[in-house]
Amino acid sequence: MKKHARDVLLIALIMLIGGVIALCLLLTRKTGAFVEVRVDGSVVSVYPLDEDAEYLIEGAHGGSNRLIIRNGEAWVESASCPDGLCMNMGHIRYKGASIVCLPNRVVISIAGEADEDVDAVVGQ
Repeated sequence: MKKHARDVLLIALIMLIGGVIALCLLLTRKTGAFVEVRVDGSVVSVYPLDEDAEYLIEGAHGGSNRLIIRNGEAWVESASCPDGLCMNMGHIRYKGASIVCLPNRVVISIAGEADEDVDAVVGQ
């Protein structure tokens, strides 16, 4: 077997393994039950993901982010930070997904599973 053919075979094998791993991750992800908001490392509020609402999150150093929860998804609609990257992180709905605003020191993440029983939800 020529060296070139072995290289092509190796690349195809690596791509196949990567595709199988990606497919497994895609098929096993779980929809979250609530949105957890952390400011400067501390949990400041937890909101249910199944209730449509809007919240103003007061970040560190006087910054703020507007969190929207609608149709089982959460996203940042507006932010006072200079770069606005958190607004471009898209909508999140699956357990473990997060939106981060470094200038305001805000982390918004999805936790729990939709089929879990949640005893309580703490609002701001």
